[in-house]
Order: sequence, then structure tokens, then C-alpha cells
Amino acid sequence: MLFFAIAFASALVVGTFVEYWGHRLMHTGGILKRRHARHHRMGSGQGFLGEFRDYALPTLAIVWMGFLVSPAAGFGFLIGDLMYAAVAAWSHQLQHEHPHKVWWMAQPQHSVHHHHQEWHTNFGMTTDIWDKVFRTYRRHELLPDIGRSDARAWSIHWASVSEPLPVRKRRS
Repeated sequence: MLFFAIAFASALVVGTFVEYWGHRLMHTGGILKRRHARHHRMGSGQGFLGEFRDYALPTLAIVWMGFLVSPAAGFGFLIGDLMYAAVAAWSHQLQHEHPHKVWWMAQPQHSVHHHHQEWHTNFGMTTDIWDKVFRTYRRHELLPDIGRSDARAWSIHWASVSEPLPVRKRRS
């Protein structure tokens, strides 16, 4: 059980680290440059399923290493990886559709990243920790169309979105 718990937690940390560096490399042209530029032009996510695929597949390539330690470590890393991918996919889509509902960060970082067309700052999507560690965090005043809200609707698009999503305005 200890190997499972350690591997599960490690997968979550590794996932956020890979997310940060992967996104940062997309902005330097290191990987997926054209695809990521299109994402910025569109201003929308791919829907939960497309985002989940893109988060899960790269880290699944290293899951097998957990099984070299033990079956418990392998399954812990696998389940942690899938959990991270689900949270990251939801978080990314949420920041495009409902940025005002990102309550766990001081600012809806990915939404701000898009709005200010930042190419050198604010790369995290599920957390801003790595931006703070690597000094790429940039604080912005919240925009009126982002704001904060306690609205109940948390729905996001589950499948692909073919046109830019409007930023949802805060309800009074």
C-alpha cells in the first residue's frame, strides 16, 4: 500500500511538472508549435475528451517504470496519471469556458495567459506552483469579464469545440 500511495502522489507531481514544461516548450517552438499557435488563435480547448487524451498519452509512456518497482507502484502511478490527466483536462477546459470558477488559484492563470497573449509567463494550467518556482509567474488584475463567481453551473464541453468559446460574464 505504501508503494501505491507514493507512486500515486508522484504521478500527480510529475504530471504538473510535465504540464508546465510541455506548455513552456510549446511557446519556444520546441514541440507542437503550429498546433499550439492554433489553440491560441481559437481561444478554446478541445473539450474534456481531447484534452484528457493529450494529457494522458505522454505520461502513459513512462507508467511502465512503476511496474519495475512493484505491481502496487505501477498501478499507483497509472491511477495517479489518469487522475492527473482528468483534473488537467477539466481545469484547462474550465479556464477557457468559465475562468471565474477557478477558485484554487489566485488568478485563472491559463485564461489570463491567453487574454494577455503571454508567450513567456504563466504556463501552468492546473497549478501555478511551477511558474512561481521557475519565476515565470506574472500577476495580473482580474479582468471584469473574468472576475470571480460562486455560480453553480460547472458544465464544460466534453467533445471538440470547433469555434472560439465566448468568455462567460459574471452573473449578478
